[in-house]
Amino acid sequence: MSTHASTPARAPAEAIAASGAPFEHDVVVVGGCGHVGLPLGIALGECGMRVALVDTNQAAVDIVNEGRLPFDEDGAEAPLASLRAASRLMATTSPEVIAGAEYVVVVIGTPVDEHLNPNPNAVVTAIAEFAGHLRPGQTIVLRSTIYPGVTALVERYLAGRGLDNPVCFCPERIAQGRSMKELRELPQIISAHTPEGMAGARRLFERLAPQLIELEPEEAELAKLFTNTWRYIRFAAANQLYMMANDFGLDFERIRSALMTNYPRAADMPGPGFAAGPCLFKDTMQLAAFNNNQFTLGHTSMMINEGLPLYVVARAERRFDLATKTVGILGTAFKAESDDIRSSLAYKLKRILTFKARRVLCADPYVATDPDLVSQEELLASADLVIIGAPHRRYATLDIAAPVIDVFNVRGDGVLI
Repeated sequence: MSTHASTPARAPAEAIAASGAPFEHDVVVVGGCGHVGLPLGIALGECGMRVALVDTNQAAVDIVNEGRLPFDEDGAEAPLASLRAASRLMATTSPEVIAGAEYVVVVIGTPVDEHLNPNPNAVVTAIAEFAGHLRPGQTIVLRSTIYPGVTALVERYLAGRGLDNPVCFCPERIAQGRSMKELRELPQIISAHTPEGMAGARRLFERLAPQLIELEPEEAELAKLFTNTWRYIRFAAANQLYMMANDFGLDFERIRSALMTNYPRAADMPGPGFAAGPCLFKDTMQLAAFNNNQFTLGHTSMMINEGLPLYVVARAERRFDLATKTVGILGTAFKAESDDIRSSLAYKLKRILTFKARRVLCADPYVATDPDLVSQEELLASADLVIIGAPHRRYATLDIAAPVIDVFNVRGDGVLI
């Protein structure tokens, strides 16, 4: 039986505001059942705050209200269950709950369309859908990655509606799967144009973060984009070096291991692999658009990282007659030990192989949302060639009879194709 919490009938937000009624919740997270909003809501709940989560995904709302996670996140399920049992956290699809919270945290970010153009108005459009539920005394916190200038755009929109709620931008800085740990251990950037906004951000995040770093909103917006873009560029550099060594018949992993050993200036060189997920590519393209598409380094990184699946298939074609082979892709999540397939390059690899190979099979023990996946056992029994698509640790010792292409070097046999 579902334990979905139905939202009780409420007066309109305007009536609540006029009555001066106290806040029922300390914080409401809009987009609160996703990978960014839910860990934050749980962490704030553990700090003693009364938390409400608003999300359009009814299935995710029901799962959260049952005290379970709709996705994998280490260390989050037990505190979620405890908060639900204590009635200190609830989820709903109704935006009316927004009127009853002191802090309104918005985790809706700026998307990039199929032409790689960001939509700076997406956050304002989302806020417009619930703006009628905002009331005086609330602080608006923008949390997801946004296009530079969106914080000011939100302020102008609210002012145009006669609302003077302070707005702050406090970008999330966590790595998926490590949210519960990193929310408490990493410094938190906070920013606002007004003293009231900065004070509100400080009161909220000093509950969690060991250090608060204050910036202007435009600085914070770029800081978030710079962070993800820097990671994307580093992965592209490693992938380019990998392809260069591989084209000369040399194992890049042997070279990388040698140059890193007891040599601190190269200790941070990443290995090759699919640089994917919902953030790095998107945010690099946002930064390119912000700079009038004069971002050669970013665009080149995109070409390298997005081109790696095609490179892997082209190299495989030199060794194998793919048209006669069943190729198995082990791992379809975008990162290790994750169930998240958003923007995973394993699916780009699959599309290319579908054109080249006789048959393509995919398996991932963490992913439950793709009905086309087969079991790992079926894949290994049928595949003539196996390609590691995600670096899950369990693949390191897996008994695989067919030849293996492993650009992540999960199995420790090198990355030469």
